[in-house]
Amino acid sequence: MIGEHTMQELGRLEDLPADYVQALRDLNLVPLWPSLRGVLPPGKPRPNTRATAWAYESIKPLLLKAGELTPIEKAERRVLVLANPGHGLEKMQASAAMYLGMQLLLPGEWAPSHRHTPNAVRMIVEGEGAYTTVDGEKCPMSRGDLILTPTGLWHEHGHDGSEPVVWLDVLDLPLVYYMEASYHINGERQTVKPGQGDRAYARGGVAPTVMFDRSDKRYPMLRYPWVDARAALVSLAADRPDLDAVQVTYVNPETGADVENILGFYALMLRPGQTLRLPVRSPAMVFHVIEGGAEVKVEDQRFTLTEADTCCAPGYTEVSLVNRSADTPTFVFIADESPLHRKLGVFENRG
Repeated sequence: MIGEHTMQELGRLEDLPADYVQALRDLNLVPLWPSLRGVLPPGKPRPNTRATAWAYESIKPLLLKAGELTPIEKAERRVLVLANPGHGLEKMQASAAMYLGMQLLLPGEWAPSHRHTPNAVRMIVEGEGAYTTVDGEKCPMSRGDLILTPTGLWHEHGHDGSEPVVWLDVLDLPLVYYMEASYHINGERQTVKPGQGDRAYARGGVAPTVMFDRSDKRYPMLRYPWVDARAALVSLAADRPDLDAVQVTYVNPETGADVENILGFYALMLRPGQTLRLPVRSPAMVFHVIEGGAEVKVEDQRFTLTEADTCCAPGYTEVSLVNRSADTPTFVFIADESPLHRKLGVFENRG
């Protein structure tokens, strides 16, 4: 029978004579069959990514302590990495393609300009007065803002305020590193240029016309203010009371495509008391609470999240989100690997 043949136990490496195995190794050869089920498991993948949560209340004091222990000149980027134990903490990755880190910038500090091949975004967690300059555009940082630092663009961080500023970094570093394409170049302090993309593209449905042509910038909008994303969610919820998933996607305002080419980014509003079951899809997902509180159920695991907490769920798993408040909405930032999966032709939505 075909089914029986498919599921039969395959030969093990230890079943082979030791001299035969050594002869293979001497020629840099490896027999496939002992490892075939590991690389091609039946039915669905077996992710190394584990459902994991990181509480900001626990992270913040350690991050502030890092500010005392290590000056920015020695750290360059003062970050605590949110590492997924399923991949091994030393690999510093949250999922197969996503890296997460909580970054601290203290008043008066400047994190020097550099550019690198991995794409990055910054989701601002708390504090005022800091900014990121990307390709000459100065992007102020306020809670809930999303700021892009795409592949190859110069970027630096500065702080003119009086309180510590913290943000969540999301990079596609694990994938780019795996491809052996990860590197950075240091640069000089940037000169700020006039113009801000979040002002030029301040309203959905309209884009500025310059000599009857669109912008020649690959990333025309670098800062996505939370005040605008939040207003869009509230308006959508009011306009569509029948809609279960009140969610918006961060997109390039000229093309409508995802803001970056490997990871996708979204903002979700949970209505008061709402339970939302997400479709079972192939990409891993990251949830970060901007406002309110949520319970995240990943199959048989439950994580209680408050503001600024972060959670990761592997792909091919059942995930539900529950607003812990019966009176107020909860707002969640989401990052996932959907653009990558679609480009590779492996995206699945199993409902």
